[in-house]
Amino acid sequence: MENSNSSPQPNAAPQIFVLRWGHRPQRDVRLTTHVALTARALCASGFILSDVQDPHIQETVVKITKAWGGNFYFEMGTPWKRVVREWKAKGGIVVHLTAYGENIQASDVMGRIKAVNKDVILLVGSQKVPGEFYSSEVSDFNVAVGNQPHSECSSLAIFLDRYFEGKELAKPFEKAKIEIVPKERGKLIKTT
Repeated sequence: MENSNSSPQPNAAPQIFVLRWGHRPQRDVRLTTHVALTARALCASGFILSDVQDPHIQETVVKITKAWGGNFYFEMGTPWKRVVREWKAKGGIVVHLTAYGENIQASDVMGRIKAVNKDVILLVGSQKVPGEFYSSEVSDFNVAVGNQPHSECSSLAIFLDRYFEGKELAKPFEKAKIEIVPKERGKLIKTT
């Protein structure tokens, strides 16, 4: 278990973690890295790369977190079934992001997820997922960001933005050594 900063905190507001399943080290490094960085940038609390070790992704995520700030938990190699079992045993819920789930716009699924008021782990696949992911033994909710083929990175971004109601986009990151200063034109970066 690798930890770039902190693990889940008891008695805090519900946290969201991302569980990445099906990562193929020879093929998915860039996209899995983007999924982890999207989770971090949009205020998820942590990322678990299940079943495999990929030090390149860990190195990138830890480096970005140290430079750009915030607390972001990172773990890899843990079997997905164990993660889900332990998550549920601690009272958390599992949300499977899939094009086949309840449509995030056309249903009340986001309201029901938020009403549970528990920590959430988002199950994000890299390749075709096992059928059991859709079952109630694994997923408490199957959520679709549209019912068309698309990237898991876009699903994650839209889900997090809806969950946090856009507030994550303006949240400052603690202990940031690098910050972008928003401008109408050009680039400005502040370093400390």
